[in-house]
Amino acid sequence: MPNPEYTDSRLLSSLLRVDLSSFINKTFNTINPGTTFQPNWHIDLIASYLERVTHGKIKRLIINIPPRSLKSICVSVAWPAWILGQDPTKRIIVACYAQTLSTKHSLDTRAVMTSKWYQELYPNTLLNKKQNLQSKFMTTKHGFRLATSVGGSITGEGGEVLIIDDPHNPTYINSTKMRNKAVEWFEQTFLTRLNDKNNGKIVLVMQRLHTEDLSGYLLKNTANVWEILKIPAIADKEYSYDLFHSCITIKQGDMLHKNRDKFKNLQIIQNELGTYNFAAQYLQSPIQKNAGLLEPNMIQYYDQYPTHIDFTVQSWDTAIKINDTNDYTVCTTWGISGQYYYLLNLFRERLSYPKLKIIVTDNITKKHHRYILIEDKASGQSLIQDLKSQGITNILAQKPKLDKVTRFTVTIPYFESGIILIPRNASWLTLLLSEITSFPYGNHDDIVDSISQFINFIRQNNTKTKVCIRTIC
Repeated sequence: MPNPEYTDSRLLSSLLRVDLSSFINKTFNTINPGTTFQPNWHIDLIASYLERVTHGKIKRLIINIPPRSLKSICVSVAWPAWILGQDPTKRIIVACYAQTLSTKHSLDTRAVMTSKWYQELYPNTLLNKKQNLQSKFMTTKHGFRLATSVGGSITGEGGEVLIIDDPHNPTYINSTKMRNKAVEWFEQTFLTRLNDKNNGKIVLVMQRLHTEDLSGYLLKNTANVWEILKIPAIADKEYSYDLFHSCITIKQGDMLHKNRDKFKNLQIIQNELGTYNFAAQYLQSPIQKNAGLLEPNMIQYYDQYPTHIDFTVQSWDTAIKINDTNDYTVCTTWGISGQYYYLLNLFRERLSYPKLKIIVTDNITKKHHRYILIEDKASGQSLIQDLKSQGITNILAQKPKLDKVTRFTVTIPYFESGIILIPRNASWLTLLLSEITSFPYGNHDDIVDSISQFINFIRQNNTKTKVCIRTIC
């Protein structure tokens, strides 16, 4: 009869060889003795993507994730050890913004590879005693892990796997010179170290820091080349991720690690960091600063849902194409309370027309809004006709006569005077701020159009609320 302990040991070894997530767990316990590993779906997700990179199914991967989410242990520590265990001839180069940080990750990987369990798991992966430095250690099969820094020299070195982990020092992220330096080093030095241009792999893992950080640059200029894995601390919309042979769905407002992080603690962090830093580092949605017509300090907020609402209005800006480059369908829902306009909800998705019609119809039948504003254009025209044919009478077709910039300029005094109030703790707050404070220079203006439509309708049909425009009053 087989020894149960022996059988369990063999099963664990088999699991560690094929399942990177389990290997990450084991790695964590090795380099963090006395600290309890807290499993979570995002670790499984990162592991599944890295496995696909390992097997050549993904060749360029960007992972954007908040700090203290085990990103470096997953990508820069465990994964290189796992790769070298399976193939000790692999050459891996890992870069961080600072050499000291890069060396720390290197030492952690070496600690794993010299552990008893690793050597038993991968007996054919042995470190070369003559090439066993803190920043570079080599196997007896001539594979290696090299640690370098952004801006550092790696002349003469090349690898099949290139990893860049936090390329920017947060302290200097607002320096255009320092940001550009990191981008230039990545393009002119780091990318040239890839031994096999066709089959080599590159992984960038980082917390977002700025709209023009390395992730932002790559997303803007070569997005079609990269697989993007964005994992925010609080979901600003619904996310669907491919996890092994299944799909995991994260709903709007869900937290990244609900068993570890409390919403109130994230609120404290947001207050400490400020909206812009929190949006970048924790939500992975950096907001462009001081770029648009509406300045951030003009926006005023509310913390508690209003106790009394006179009536509600929905403002729809519709689009019917669902490709990644097309516009979104946006609906802003407003609660009018006296002279104040409370933004109650924001809906933003790319929808086909049949799905758009279902969502709008379902929304109207479940909740009574005094007015449903729909822009009278393209998909909006069809929607207006279909809804009216169903006997829905509170649909108001809106035909804008002015250009987008002029229409949005009208809304600014309403923000500035505090008549428009935004919910401070909404899961979609960063998305909203990113668009309305970067208009007209941002990538999207669908939310802007929805807000402009609402305010311009109110101006034309409500004489109770008076605002003072700075340039006149």
